[in-house]
Amino acid sequence: MMSAQVPSRRDMLRLGAAGVMGWSLPQCLALAAAGKNNPKATAKNVLVVLEQGGLSHMDTWDPKPEAIAEHRSPHKPISTNVVGMRFTDLLTETSKVADKLAVVRSMWHQKPGASGHPDGTQYALSGSHPSSTIPMPDIGSVVSQILGTACPYLPPYIMVPGNHEQAAVTSTGFLPAGTKVFKTGGSNLADPKWKVGGLEPRPETPADRLAAREQLLSGMNAHFSQGSGSTAFGGMDRFYEQAFDTLTSPKVAKAFDYQGEPLSVRERYGIGHRGACYLVGRKLIEAGVRFVTVDTRWPLMPDLPGGFNLNWDHHDAIYSKGSCGTIRDKAGGEGRYGIGHWVMMGSTDRAFAALIADMDQRGLLAETLVCFVTEFGRTPKLNKFGGRDHWTGAYSIAFAGAGVRGGQIIGSSDKDGGHVTNDPYTPEAYAATIYEKLGIDRSKPLYMANNRPIFIGHDADPIPQVL
Repeated sequence: MMSAQVPSRRDMLRLGAAGVMGWSLPQCLALAAAGKNNPKATAKNVLVVLEQGGLSHMDTWDPKPEAIAEHRSPHKPISTNVVGMRFTDLLTETSKVADKLAVVRSMWHQKPGASGHPDGTQYALSGSHPSSTIPMPDIGSVVSQILGTACPYLPPYIMVPGNHEQAAVTSTGFLPAGTKVFKTGGSNLADPKWKVGGLEPRPETPADRLAAREQLLSGMNAHFSQGSGSTAFGGMDRFYEQAFDTLTSPKVAKAFDYQGEPLSVRERYGIGHRGACYLVGRKLIEAGVRFVTVDTRWPLMPDLPGGFNLNWDHHDAIYSKGSCGTIRDKAGGEGRYGIGHWVMMGSTDRAFAALIADMDQRGLLAETLVCFVTEFGRTPKLNKFGGRDHWTGAYSIAFAGAGVRGGQIIGSSDKDGGHVTNDPYTPEAYAATIYEKLGIDRSKPLYMANNRPIFIGHDADPIPQVL
């Protein structure tokens, strides 16, 4: 008869944690502590604004008043608070913070394998071409693996809300599951009933049971402290302590509490879903989360008939004053409103300008790299349905904070916005820029499970003007 096997310390830790919220958070915290901050880094945190769907660059960051009339945007160039730096009239509020922005008008990438939304979004998230034979992780997963976070009660990589059209393409790649992005969820973050899920105690695990399980873990730790597993697992203790902190700390709820912000602040960002998303992003950076991605797709509301997919995929009726249509009978742009509508660029312009000004006033911009990105641009020519299709030949992104010299335009495209004319940069250069600003040594590899070295951010040099 075989004797019963005594559970190891590893087993007890697994059982104890599983009763709380599984391996994910402790593992995430453990992996996050693998790296240390580089004292030479100019950025401590990163906030990425991902406006998914392919934002039209010639209608926003890169006005083209000399384009031929039949393809020219009706949105005119306007002056900003920087002499000679011009956006279109869809960025009226953002023009007031242009002195904080470095706009790259010369982004491009090869079309094959990265001209659709899933692969294009994956490219923007990872900074690695989707055709790679090795599954590559999100930039945020790499950063959380190497640098961890200064916020012990929250995951190091959070996406707000994480339900954009291509949300499924977020990936840990070859990295451990503990580096996976935490998505807050929520179709309308401005809804007073919205609460972030997954970081709150389960109803079947009230505070007294959590306390009892924490005591159990402490007791097992003491019992095994002199055992053979003490060296290997002693360092895990603090990660489980942090997991309990996440479930019990009032700071967790406060970090996501949009409604707790003064009304004047919420109005500054713009009342509604997009403003709420941007504001929660700022709150998470303020809490110390290392890498935050804000993605926004306005929810279907009773006052927005036909607005069931409000991203930037304007294949038809891009300049409509209202809905672009609801029937898939044109080029696939149904479910949107025209680019100039409030739920599109109106709310984006207001929220982004408020984010930059707010972070600057709070002192957060000095050590936070803010990136405004989209997966590609739109065609310089209008199609027969009055829309613009996917275009990778030229598009724009923007940076701010963490020592970035504002008030500058980097690179250029031709008079139609179709092709880059100087200083071309790719998503690989964008990723390398983030790593460089964070002080991550790109000459040192990460390793796959089979111990194969993988170099991150070495396929392109950083964008020098941003450094």
